[in-house]
Amino acid sequence: MEASQQPIHFFSPGSREAVPELTDADPILGGRVELQLLTTLKCNLKCTYCSLGVGEVLGSQTHVEYTFDQLTAFVDKYLTGKEVYVTFYGGEPTLNQSLMLEVMRRYPRFRFQLQTNATLLDDLPPWALGRLSNVLASIDGGETITDGYRGRGIYRQVVKNLKAMREHIGGSVTARVTWGNPDTTFEELDRLVSEEGVFDYLYWQFVADEMYAGDSVDKRKAVLVQLIDKFFSRTDALYPVIPLMGIVRNKVFPTRAQELYAGRTQCRVSSHLLNVMPNGEVYPCPDMMYLPAMKMGDVKANWLRPSPLQRTEAMPCEGCEAFSWCRSNCMKNMYLGYVKQDERYRNNVVEPICELLRFIGREIDRHDPVAWFERATLPVRKQILDCEVYEYVEVMP
Repeated sequence: MEASQQPIHFFSPGSREAVPELTDADPILGGRVELQLLTTLKCNLKCTYCSLGVGEVLGSQTHVEYTFDQLTAFVDKYLTGKEVYVTFYGGEPTLNQSLMLEVMRRYPRFRFQLQTNATLLDDLPPWALGRLSNVLASIDGGETITDGYRGRGIYRQVVKNLKAMREHIGGSVTARVTWGNPDTTFEELDRLVSEEGVFDYLYWQFVADEMYAGDSVDKRKAVLVQLIDKFFSRTDALYPVIPLMGIVRNKVFPTRAQELYAGRTQCRVSSHLLNVMPNGEVYPCPDMMYLPAMKMGDVKANWLRPSPLQRTEAMPCEGCEAFSWCRSNCMKNMYLGYVKQDERYRNNVVEPICELLRFIGREIDRHDPVAWFERATLPVRKQILDCEVYEYVEVMP
């Protein structure tokens, strides 16, 4: 029965709260959509900071419960006419290789990204690697820190696999760093995008955990100064650090955030990011799949509503000096810190990250990004404006 004919309510498992009724309004803002398919919630590693462990989600769903006919019906109903890019996510998505390969075969018009720990990357066939527009390879800095979080020998295994498979990967390879350890050095991050490295870009997120006590924020600031200084040291070659590239773009061309995200958050959870769990449930944020109130759809039942994760008056973002280029950064952090009023999380996680973002903005301004852009070569300008990796990461760290 169509939603326009009669209101329909769905109940999330373990919750007595009904999902709001469906409407005819397009639940996806604009003409693009990122379909993030969690192929499994199982993983072959046990990283100490894994956010999917929140609410005991990690490992809870190991098999996909929806059929390809159901997925196609969902795609036909909600994604027709839109530019779709699929991100294979997990758990470790390559543990369900068969689903990845079948999705690539069935939807050849889509673009594809893989977010992976890269330990099993060499198991994928070359034709599939060739279809990937971007590989986000999780790594945490240097060998000591990475192995400390992920297990002994993981850093070398990741680098070895990427070197062996690099010629087969059709698009870019991005180092996806969770910046958790405050002792992470400039040299460790810089090495990831050095000439002898295997990564085309470096992207980091400040860890959403209580790792900002004492001098931890100041240590990160010292590294940020070095990264930013190096970024602006040349105009003939790009220092490929996505958060700095994205912030410079937003400062030099503030209308880009309005055009691409209608002024909403650049993590896309408010506009066009759909996370499909193995059981078919759809959520806007992969870190909030344990909250029934965040459920926004279901592939098996073929319904979808606009993302419930939106900016509210409770969030202080619009009065912040960084708002014009930050656009609220991480909505999960804003929601937990200000809507749910988790004071401990706000004080120990959200506010330190916001302080670091404001610091980045001031340091970039100190280098006069407009004047730098005016001197930059055309290839550098193009990368700043149109880097495809922006579409696959949050831009803001």
